[in-house]
Amino acid sequence: MSPPPPQPSRPAATCVIFRRAASGPDEILMQRRSEKLEFAGGMVVFPGGRVDEADFALAERFPSLDKSDAAARIAAIRETLEEAGLAIGLADPIDADQARAARAMLDEIGALEPVLAHFGWMLDLEALTPFARWHPRHAAFKVYDTRFYLADLGTGAVDIAPDGGETSRLFWASAKDALAMVESGEIGVIFPTLRNLERLALFETYADARRQAESIAIREICPVSETRTDGRYLTIPADQGYPVTEQRFDTVVRAKAKG
Repeated sequence: MSPPPPQPSRPAATCVIFRRAASGPDEILMQRRSEKLEFAGGMVVFPGGRVDEADFALAERFPSLDKSDAAARIAAIRETLEEAGLAIGLADPIDADQARAARAMLDEIGALEPVLAHFGWMLDLEALTPFARWHPRHAAFKVYDTRFYLADLGTGAVDIAPDGGETSRLFWASAKDALAMVESGEIGVIFPTLRNLERLALFETYADARRQAESIAIREICPVSETRTDGRYLTIPADQGYPVTEQRFDTVVRAKAKG
């Protein structure tokens, strides 16, 4: 019997959003996905989601960027507003009341361009720094070609709230603290999120993370299964900035978090 045909890839985008902590390393925004979701239900991830056709249409306004890259940045901005009520990637600062009003309008319309036009806002796509691109083609359920970006909030004096749909919880934590939560079983994460947290834990600040990201020629990361004498491993390339590039296949988290 021949193997099933590969699943079609779906473009997606996610954003690692930093804020200054009162003390210690910068914190990043994490969200727990609703248990009801088919993909990674109950898992903790960074804000993000699929790139829509409307994102590609809006990307036409940014000819200096590759269209797929621009559309992914727009999707990351849209999804962050939708899921967390947090406005990033805008040319000018806005207050919490404006962000809430924009989120309500986005929830009703579903596209970012009319929201921008209504409030007279301009996007600053350069505020998002490319960090990685994960494309696990072997996935049996859904295949996402996901671009990861970095964004900085500075002092972090913002209001956030889960959307009550796809997102059940939002919280700020340093990457090291998030890894400790994974280790204790407080939260569950899928393979790409774990590798990204390990990479982010190398840095004390957003500036440090951005500096490393800008020094790397980003290419698709497609995890590969390798069978060795001591077992089967899931591996990623060694040239993309990750301190851990392999994990025993039988320990890769696919179950939901405890509790």
